[in-house]
Amino acid sequence: MRHLLHSRYRRFFHPSTATGLLRSVHSKPQKPQSQPPPPTPPKPPQKPTTFTLHDISWEDPYSWMSSLNDKVAMRHMDVYMEQEEKYTEAVMADSERIQSKLQSEMASRFASDLSTPPLRWGPWLYYRRIEEGKQYPVLCRRLASLNEEFISHKSPSAGFDFTSGKRIEQKLLDYNQEAERFGGYAYEELSEVSPDHRFLAYTMYDKDNDYFKLSVRDLNFGSLCSKPQADRVSNLAWAKGGRALIYVVTDQNKRPYRIYCSMLGSNEEDVLLLDEPMENVYVNIRHTKDFRFVAVNMFSTKFSKVFLINAADPLSGLTSVWECEALAHCIVEHHQGYLYLFTDAAKEGQPVDCHYLIRSPVHTSAPRKWESILIDDQDLIVEDVDFCDTHLVFILREGRKFKLCSVDLPLPDGKGPVYLKELNPHFLPLPKYVSQISPGPNYDYYSSSMRFTVSSPVMPDAVVDYDLSNGKWNIVQQQNMLLDRTRVLYGTSVSSVEKSSIYRSSTNEASFEDDRLWNDLSEFYACENYDVSSCDGVLVPLTIVYSRTRKKVGHNPGLLHGHGAYGELLDKRWRSELKSLLDRGWVIAYADVRGGGGGGKKWHHDGRRTGKRNSIDDYVSCAKFLIEKEIVQENKLAGWGYSAGGLLVASAINLCPDLFRAAVLKVPFLDPSNTLLYPILPLTPVDYEEFGYPGDIEDFRAIQNYCPYHNIQKDVFYPAVMVSSSFNTRFGVWEAAKWVARVRERSIYDPERPILLNLTVDIVEENRYLQCKESALETAFLIKMMNS
Repeated sequence: MRHLLHSRYRRFFHPSTATGLLRSVHSKPQKPQSQPPPPTPPKPPQKPTTFTLHDISWEDPYSWMSSLNDKVAMRHMDVYMEQEEKYTEAVMADSERIQSKLQSEMASRFASDLSTPPLRWGPWLYYRRIEEGKQYPVLCRRLASLNEEFISHKSPSAGFDFTSGKRIEQKLLDYNQEAERFGGYAYEELSEVSPDHRFLAYTMYDKDNDYFKLSVRDLNFGSLCSKPQADRVSNLAWAKGGRALIYVVTDQNKRPYRIYCSMLGSNEEDVLLLDEPMENVYVNIRHTKDFRFVAVNMFSTKFSKVFLINAADPLSGLTSVWECEALAHCIVEHHQGYLYLFTDAAKEGQPVDCHYLIRSPVHTSAPRKWESILIDDQDLIVEDVDFCDTHLVFILREGRKFKLCSVDLPLPDGKGPVYLKELNPHFLPLPKYVSQISPGPNYDYYSSSMRFTVSSPVMPDAVVDYDLSNGKWNIVQQQNMLLDRTRVLYGTSVSSVEKSSIYRSSTNEASFEDDRLWNDLSEFYACENYDVSSCDGVLVPLTIVYSRTRKKVGHNPGLLHGHGAYGELLDKRWRSELKSLLDRGWVIAYADVRGGGGGGKKWHHDGRRTGKRNSIDDYVSCAKFLIEKEIVQENKLAGWGYSAGGLLVASAINLCPDLFRAAVLKVPFLDPSNTLLYPILPLTPVDYEEFGYPGDIEDFRAIQNYCPYHNIQKDVFYPAVMVSSSFNTRFGVWEAAKWVARVRERSIYDPERPILLNLTVDIVEENRYLQCKESALETAFLIKMMNS
């Protein structure tokens, strides 16, 4: 409220000021100070290049920006990037005060204690923590038997109890030291402790060579092992109880294609298990949770296959267990002599809309036969499954409502497929508004306790341990936004929030949705769901969140998020940086458009390739709904999209530029026409299945129709847009630069609606300070544009 009051000036006149006022009447009038002219946007050189495909020609004046091997072009690009950086700084110069305020707000919400909650595996508790003054975490462990003595990482200091003389904590890997090895920052992709707890295998990004490098560390001595040490590693899995490591390497185009096995402690060369020569075939591996097998997934545009490697004898070869149509999702698990397959492959030749679970004995005669576990129920969708030795856990969705339940293992033999209720499911407690449930690592296969992360638009992520044997559950980590701190529970303090739960029947309607148990913020922020009719009559789910005290009909600015690609769920988690907008009266909205997840396979397929326009129409329909229903004030709506979501929002702006006042596009995919046809960075079959094959005439026409770069309207006003890109991004920075330059070239220039290019040189996600700074800049941009 204070900043609003300071912006309004009231003049109070006092008799003592009268003389001065009269004197000023007769003095020479002062010339009013002129406002400085607005900054001028950069104009990069145009070098038109013509492209032709399927007898369709188009011209690209900025294609030179992606000529990475042209030294002259890259010098021009360096100059242009510097100009863009200065222009963005000049436009945002008058918002430095609000940026500083926002950054302080957001930083204050960072967890002061950055430890991850300890994860039990065998005799050890594993966790990561950040030491004071350090940028990167330290991977640590301690014996579970000493858990009661370890209350926090600050006491005892550095894990050492000087009273008893016992070292409680063991440092396994200091990522600050890894940063010194890898160009100044530590970016880890894979990290796996061996099942005997002796070794740690991990991959770090080598930015000089643009690949991930494999290292193995002996945890007993803290030293790096002499082998294996491999470059371009994309996957790894332990075998032989931790005495062998299986890993996958990529080719020069980043295609995973070879599998090696390395025997630790041996001087022999690593053994090549598989070499896939076909350029459109990709390889992936993962161990089953009991470490009995390593599953090898191979997929291409024509097929999906699953093979097994016996972890006890990894050199014995690969055994085929499954084959189906292209790009099907296939996850194999093993439990007491049965293979379980979670997949969305066609069933008996008929396509399915959702995942299902089937099983088959490990040892069986060919051809292998699989039996269904559950009878199909269109009202109860299985989103994911997780296993331990004694229980099988289902993540379910009933309409928009998520559920979590467990059933006892082993499953009964000989019954065939049954309805879920016949397996006597035990439904686990969840809060009221759930947008996603994600299984935790759950490495300890023989423990009945399983960890899940529960997400909500109006609740900070809750990391929850459910004990499936007795129904007790703990929230082991969750940020408390009311106190601006994070609750991380150690040792005896865990019991203070332990909840007892009597297992409930299949209704799942008993109330464990108490806000006080879950740190739910719905008392302060409302969460509402709508079904919005798209252009073709399809109903699109729309979720809105707003402050209960700041909502005014038809007077609130709004921010509409969208993604709509790869069948992925839209991220609707509570994000603390959005609190700064909510508390300023903004409405935060999420459009679950076609192409995304949460609506089955058909929902995804209806928004990809030739159906990509459906995603854009859905997003536009949700934007119009917000304004027509006066949820958001007209001319006060902004769009927000990340990666493929940037394509969605940019395409919607091309379609209806007057519908939006501003937009933020983060590392967006903006030029599919050229990128899919002439990929500079490697693309996978999944990318082409999502956005279309340029060689297919129908797909190509669809790409040309929705491509944000090729459909910028001429001689119209565009909204203000901030495009954030990075030199370390999957979609090259040239895509953002080309789009920014072309929007400025074709649209009507309005200094009140600037088109900005915001560049970062580091991986923002790996640096909390940069993350906070970027969020503050983007939020200040949105506030500035709404107030201008």
